[in-house]
Amino acid sequence: MIPVAFGQSFKPARERPPMPAREFRGAWVAVVHNIDWPSRKGLSAGAQQAELRSLLDRMASLNMNAMIFQVRPHCDAVYASSREPWSPWLTGTMGKSPGYDPLKFCIDEAHRRGIEVHAWFNPFRALSNVEHGTSANHVCRAAPHITKRYGSLVWCDPAHRETRERAMGAILDVVRRYNVDGVHLDDYFYPYPKPGLSFKDGRSPAQRREVVDGFVEGLYKQVKATKPWVRVGISPFGIWRPGVPAGIEAGLDAYDDLGADARKWLAKGWVDYLAPQLYWRDQPRKQSFSALLEWWRDQGSRPVWPGIATSRIDSSEDPGRPASEILKQVGLSRTVDRNWVGHIHWSISGLRQNRGGISTALAKSAYSEPALVPPMPWMGKREVARPSVEVNGEGRDLRIRWRKGDAHTSVIAVMGRFGSKWHMLRVLPGGGSDALIKAGSKGMPDAVSVSAADRFGNLSGPVVLAR
Repeated sequence: MIPVAFGQSFKPARERPPMPAREFRGAWVAVVHNIDWPSRKGLSAGAQQAELRSLLDRMASLNMNAMIFQVRPHCDAVYASSREPWSPWLTGTMGKSPGYDPLKFCIDEAHRRGIEVHAWFNPFRALSNVEHGTSANHVCRAAPHITKRYGSLVWCDPAHRETRERAMGAILDVVRRYNVDGVHLDDYFYPYPKPGLSFKDGRSPAQRREVVDGFVEGLYKQVKATKPWVRVGISPFGIWRPGVPAGIEAGLDAYDDLGADARKWLAKGWVDYLAPQLYWRDQPRKQSFSALLEWWRDQGSRPVWPGIATSRIDSSEDPGRPASEILKQVGLSRTVDRNWVGHIHWSISGLRQNRGGISTALAKSAYSEPALVPPMPWMGKREVARPSVEVNGEGRDLRIRWRKGDAHTSVIAVMGRFGSKWHMLRVLPGGGSDALIKAGSKGMPDAVSVSAADRFGNLSGPVVLAR
């Protein structure tokens, strides 16, 4: 390492620090209808980039570690694609380039902040309103034989082989060409039921489930065959079936109505995480957050990271919902006696707006310290080389310089000991080399532990230095 002349040097020490904290802290970023980003269609490239940086800065300030970024709202692309047209939610015109590649920009900016990016796909929805304009290469005009009208929606028929091939091709194209950390599907497999409408495909609910099951299983296998470290996650409707568990009620049956046997996907290990959309309060029992979370976590051995409706704080959807309900649900998501904890906020706008003071409260409590994304032990364990580290005091702050031990390093975890207690200080990008860590209220640590994590979440042994 290059010698540094400033401040007090930390020397190698014989200490056994605890393991770094682990928790998946995610947020969805919806592009469709400009729900979260960009704030409106037609913004300049610079304005879009500034908004995205601002969202990532908010996440970094909250010590969050994963953005679920929507890249295929309507058989379109929020990235440079030769397969599908540019999304109209960027420029206002389907097929028109925004002048840069949003997905690449998002990945680069997120990774600089130690944040993962999971590319979020809607596999089968073609249009959310038939009146929306389409380009010549959109599925509605290029392959109308695989689409079906459903009220104001247009849907690609999941049972049609070309539908599944198009969706799978789009997802695998992103996995191959982009440095994503995960791929993510939401709950739209078949359209949500509407009074007086039926999806006219001539197939029974069981036949539809068979189609969706095959797609989910194939997706997991093909993503893992392409890049085994890329996580596969799905966020189904939060209730598997009405009456399960006992006392639970719902306005639809996702198992029959949406073709979604999410319990099977979890039990079979066709996902690396499941994020059921548990957007209700903890009480009453008929849609109880804690009852549903406990049930889902009993259905398989892979992590269940619930979707939490942060944007519903004191909203028209749930008038009077306090921020304390979300804080309670974050706490409940941590009460698991097996596997790894985590949760995902619907959506980033609730945190950006600090609805009900939720971001302020999270920063002071649940998110007061950073956390690494949990590992994937079912993908096998490999040894991660320790980084080469130099630590110096710079006034009241801490200067860390490092060189990653091998090419597989994704992030660097930095912990500090203050007296007898260890605290997480920062999660740094593995590709960096130099960082200044502000002392904050705790001041200068007495010792520092630095570990490297690879993209599977495997952790190296710590490098410990003390002053």
